[in-house]
Amino acid sequence: MIPLSRPDITEKEIRRVNEVLRSPYLSGGTALKEFEAKAARVAGTKYAVGVSSGTAALHLILLALGIGEGDEVITTPFSFVASANCILYVGAKPVFSDIDPQTLNLDPKGVQGKITPRTKAILVVHVFGFPADMDEFRRIAAENGVFLIEDACEAIGAQWRGQPAGGLGTMGAFAFYPNKQITTGEGGMVVTNEEEYAEIVQSLSNQGRKPDNSWLTHERLGYNYRLDELSAALGCVQLDRLPEILAAREQVATWYQEELRGVPELNLPQHRLVPGVKPSWFLYVLRFSSREFRDRVAAALTEKGIENKPYFPAIHLQPFYRRAFNYQGGEFPETERAADTCLALPFYNKLRREQIRAVGNIIKKVVGSK
Repeated sequence: MIPLSRPDITEKEIRRVNEVLRSPYLSGGTALKEFEAKAARVAGTKYAVGVSSGTAALHLILLALGIGEGDEVITTPFSFVASANCILYVGAKPVFSDIDPQTLNLDPKGVQGKITPRTKAILVVHVFGFPADMDEFRRIAAENGVFLIEDACEAIGAQWRGQPAGGLGTMGAFAFYPNKQITTGEGGMVVTNEEEYAEIVQSLSNQGRKPDNSWLTHERLGYNYRLDELSAALGCVQLDRLPEILAAREQVATWYQEELRGVPELNLPQHRLVPGVKPSWFLYVLRFSSREFRDRVAAALTEKGIENKPYFPAIHLQPFYRRAFNYQGGEFPETERAADTCLALPFYNKLRREQIRAVGNIIKKVVGSK
């Protein structure tokens, strides 16, 4: 079997986690502060706050920005469902706008027409580690006086015109689930250049305490979204290894490109590269010319024990969103076409060339390439 993803853990990470286990501090120690400092450097921001997941990071960002009941947040329907769910957590409304069929990211051209007096933010997702058009989104946000939130949960280490993903908006979020480029098991990070927002997030993540308050003094309604020391220690070493990890993932992507280049019926992720953008390879997602080809390839790979998944199903067509907002299908045609034709292949740092060749041979057999 070839799995869809696999974390890259070395003896360095194991030693660092064991050091924490031998210490008296399993939460609230120095490893978290170190991890936050390193994450801020990666994002090019002044501040970073470690939290329990990428979902928690997005939730706290919206709360810190004061977004709530009656507000609207424009975002993409082509993403993992958490990016939209977090808007509902705070009582606001997710306003979907369609994607660019080339990049699969939120299309700036459609966003302008979605802005209303209720719009408080644009939540941009860097899908599959490919940064969205941040120049345009920054312009739109500035001209309309709304916040710009970066969901960089899939894009740590990516760059937009030489600037790191995560630090290009008002606030940004990273995630460290085991299928991500780096992992802490579970975990996330909020990054920002605004001290006030960082302090609010830190307080909200720690039951509403202020950093200088006593343990049982709670200034605001808060949450237990803390990141523990074991996770932070793992993250410290993973961040130290980030250049090595990203280079390994880029090599795997290059092997896929070599194996599948010129195959009819396929649009490779390399086709989605735009000038000035350096992706952080999260997944290797093919786009097929039709759902029929996609489903036939998925079945053939599964039969051989090769894991794959259709990434992403359209959020607005998830059962909950259909019931809550009466979506019928057809509202966001580019998103729906992408959801019907995209397939994630096995992708992780230590995937071997011969494994990629095996995957490629099955795909080429199904679509009729010699």
